Amino acid sequence: MTLSWDDLQFFLAVAREGQLSRAARILGTSHVTVSRRIDRLEQALNARLFERNPRGYEPTPAGRRLIETAERMEEAADQIPVEQGAASRQAGPLRLAAPEGFASLFSQHLWPEFIAQFPLISLELVTMPQVLSLSRREADMSVTLDPISHGPYRSERMANYTLHLYATDAYLADNPPIAGRDDLRPHRIIGYIEEMIFAPGLDYLNEILPGIRASIKSSSIFNQLAAARNHLGIAVLPHYIASKYPELRIVLPDEVTLTRSYWLTCHRDVRAMRRERAVIAFLTDSLRARGSELVRPVPAIPLAAMQPEAQT
Repeated sequence: MTLSWDDLQFFLAVAREGQLSRAARILGTSHVTVSRRIDRLEQALNARLFERNPRGYEPTPAGRRLIETAERMEEAADQIPVEQGAASRQAGPLRLAAPEGFASLFSQHLWPEFIAQFPLISLELVTMPQVLSLSRREADMSVTLDPISHGPYRSERMANYTLHLYATDAYLADNPPIAGRDDLRPHRIIGYIEEMIFAPGLDYLNEILPGIRASIKSSSIFNQLAAARNHLGIAVLPHYIASKYPELRIVLPDEVTLTRSYWLTCHRDVRAMRRERAVIAFLTDSLRARGSELVRPVPAIPLAAMQPEAQT
């Protein structure tokens, strides 16, 4: 039986989507046809290309090797002038899991650029990364707060961002003064629900003051923001979010600064795919270009303050 390039296109669609139904939508056919093409390709190669399970199709070692070969053939095919152009190769859904803060940043600033660069990709932006599994292909890639270096997953740092303590003047005026970290103890702290913290990078409070606990809790950073803006307490918020609200001021600006990173994490097989590599490059480059908005600038020290006092 001869090897068909047409069958390889079906193979790549299943490898990228992890499900027959999603591959069928991209290819404009039925899942029965996709399954038949995969079976035919496996017979032609005399190799099992996917492990089939209720949650989807996972490439076998032979399947992962074929991905590399098929993508080289796909790139070569893209060099052939056709009416629709190489952009047709980008078509289809792509699911990105991300924390709420990053998702908001993406939606406000990066999504228009994404659509312009990838007009045929249907991006599915999921803001519940703690319940999604890359291993089960519930997301193609994920923005995480901590890197993953074990197993077949790889993380690439995209950009740093800073967080600070924020409260309104009205709250601070009605509560004990704060001159240092220890003065935070009697205050109402706004933060995450401890048992629902899905990433070590979100465990802020012990880093600020060991033993301090939030008394106003939410799993949503935007609910915490709303509570702080409503004069209910002091919240740890990303600079790029809180700086948009003039009613919020930084508490202990010279003493408390937390630095975190956004990491782009995906399966190494996903990183090898040409379309996904282009998306990863877009996300990384776009976020790094906005780096100055993510990190609160350090106030300059007045020159006079740096000069030694004159001897008399």
